[in-house]
Amino acid sequence: MTASELIAHLRSLKNPTNVAGQRRFGITPKTEQLGISMAVLRPLARPHRKNHSLALELWASGIHEARILAALIEDPAKVGRAQANRWVRDFDSWDVCDQVCGEVLPYVPFAIEKAQEWTAHRAEFVKRAGFVLMARIAVRRKDLADGVFLEFLPLIRREATDDRNFVRKAVNWALRQIGKRNPRLRRAAIAEAKAIAKIDSRAARWIAADALRELAMR
Repeated sequence: MTASELIAHLRSLKNPTNVAGQRRFGITPKTEQLGISMAVLRPLARPHRKNHSLALELWASGIHEARILAALIEDPAKVGRAQANRWVRDFDSWDVCDQVCGEVLPYVPFAIEKAQEWTAHRAEFVKRAGFVLMARIAVRRKDLADGVFLEFLPLIRREATDDRNFVRKAVNWALRQIGKRNPRLRRAAIAEAKAIAKIDSRAARWIAADALRELAMR
């Protein structure tokens, strides 16, 4: 299927009831939203895996579900820094952010650099992207040394006072996934969570308490 054919097919699947349901879960993009579930999008993506040019066309459409489809089919080997920055600046919902940061960006050679860079950004979904990328790297990149993740921990503490919902949840996610990687990182993440708990911030206290609940049980 071409990009135009895929987009036409996506529009034929529009489900206003699902759109309303997604919005109740905080999926409120500024772009066109069709209400198509991941259970439908994943099979659509399979025949087009690693199709870089198609991914670019789908992303350029601006349609919410087309951008998720783009994340599912993009070839990380063909993604450069300019594209990564452009896509991240376009994020307007947590689900698109999480798909791109889970399916594409952990595998680009500059993933660590961008995770660190984006955590300092003011824009909500750019900052979220930095921490979601940390979390997904912790799960998917078994080849990386512990030092990479130890360097992430001070950035987590630095941003733990951001009380925006989509940021604080991503900060917490990154801390928990780093701690679940191995016993050494678990000890480091618990120590970091205890330090974060002492910060005079409601967001920081929530991030620390939630992380400690999970990590202390392992």
